[in-house]
Amino acid sequence: MSTSLTQELLTEIDKRRTFAIISHPDAGKTTLTEKLLLFGGAIRLAGTVKGRKANRHATSDWMEIEKQRGISVTSSVMQFDYEGHRVNILDTPGHQDFSEDTYRTLTAADSAVMLIDSAKGVEAQTKKLFQVCRKRGIPIFTFINKLDREGRDPFELLEEIENLLGIRSYPMNWPIGSGKQFRGVYDREKTRLELFQGGDHEHHNISVKEVSGYDDPLVKEVAGPDYLYEQLQEQLALLEIAGDAFDYEKVRTGELTPVFFGSAINNFGVQTFLDNFLSLAPKPQPRASSEGEVPPSEEKFSGYVFKIQANMNPAHRDRVAFLRIVSGKFERGMTVKHVRAGKDIKLAQPQQFLAQDRDIVDTAYPGDIIGLFDPGIFRIGDSLCQGSQKTFAELPVFSPEIFAKVSIKNALKQKQFLKGIDQLTEEGTIQVFKSIGFEDMILGVVGQLQFEVFEYRMKNEYGVDVLMQRLPFQFARWIVDEKVDPGKFRVNSQLVKDKSENYVALFENEYALRTSMEKNPTAKFLETAP
Repeated sequence: MSTSLTQELLTEIDKRRTFAIISHPDAGKTTLTEKLLLFGGAIRLAGTVKGRKANRHATSDWMEIEKQRGISVTSSVMQFDYEGHRVNILDTPGHQDFSEDTYRTLTAADSAVMLIDSAKGVEAQTKKLFQVCRKRGIPIFTFINKLDREGRDPFELLEEIENLLGIRSYPMNWPIGSGKQFRGVYDREKTRLELFQGGDHEHHNISVKEVSGYDDPLVKEVAGPDYLYEQLQEQLALLEIAGDAFDYEKVRTGELTPVFFGSAINNFGVQTFLDNFLSLAPKPQPRASSEGEVPPSEEKFSGYVFKIQANMNPAHRDRVAFLRIVSGKFERGMTVKHVRAGKDIKLAQPQQFLAQDRDIVDTAYPGDIIGLFDPGIFRIGDSLCQGSQKTFAELPVFSPEIFAKVSIKNALKQKQFLKGIDQLTEEGTIQVFKSIGFEDMILGVVGQLQFEVFEYRMKNEYGVDVLMQRLPFQFARWIVDEKVDPGKFRVNSQLVKDKSENYVALFENEYALRTSMEKNPTAKFLETAP
């Protein structure tokens, strides 16, 4: 074992922070991502999502449909350096129809930032994504956004986090007023005031005032009206008496979330959040594998593919496999074992990303995400290793809930149609099935928007107009049985095959599913492929 390589690895691992931002649509996730990139010097001008007149689209939203709608439907990966750290942000789809992609992306993160709208509190999608993070036991940091707008009482928001999500919270700072009366925040850790000056601050011009405590005369001066000052005094005193104590160990295990208040669009509270986050968030963590836990400091290189994206560069019609490095040092041109395929491959053109901008990368370390050119050899969940044949824990796959028969308007485009179906299936956002006998192609998705994006991308990236016919099914179950009799699945259901030739039954309702289970007592009805 090379001592110099081990030392190099340890140094680089210490610098890295790899995290995902989770939120409900419209909580301001793309805006927060932009402002974080701004601090890292990765971009000079942050584009806001709503202000489209100047045609400044958000850097992290690269697909045309995202620019049109102002939503994120793909997971972007962005990297920047800040204060001696190498930061990897996994920007996940905000729209609930793409939660499957988000769940997989979360497996590549070591911590999560939960973004909450101060007026809306904990919303459905946030709750769903939080549960995934909770299951993995990763640290969760909370940023309560949009304090410059009228919002809910901060105690009410904290209570909701604790009741709905089952996690204790520790406010690192506390808001002084909200909406039109928002004056700034009181930093509980550093006993100082950060003053809100309104306007869209592109840079670090937040005014900071040191104070002796929350009863300092300056606090009264900043709060303005007596009732605001008195309210602030009561709230901070109550936090000291009844609030949770800060406990780093509980933060590390995901039992306590540090909470920050701010306004991402005004760049207020973002730098404070980033500074605190980098000091508290974990460096790259070990990953479970078929050979036990793999520590990042292990010298032999290993990693796994958690996402595949076709046509990131429409001019080149390329496919990129996103790889999370788990251990060892990655070097361009290195040869690794593709475990599932059982063969050696050379990693010749690895890339790192800032949305559409890509740089060829010569070296990368645990925690980093690299993009590998994919000529069609990778699948989601693939392990790449040096030496051993280890595979990493399975990535989550979800049972589709919405189904449609798909066909093409122009039969001459069959080749492009099949290529598009094949590539978009590999990305994991759609699942494809074939009916038995008729060979009809049926798509299954988790959310309706996935169909819209599928149609859009087939037309724009593959030049194919598709016809979609919605089907009445709501459930898919993979059937494991000694002998599958298609005749048993005729009532309110249809038997199809997935791309691996497994039998799958599609059911119209729970009654049809229950009846089928009763009629086939020897069969297993699985929610995902065996």
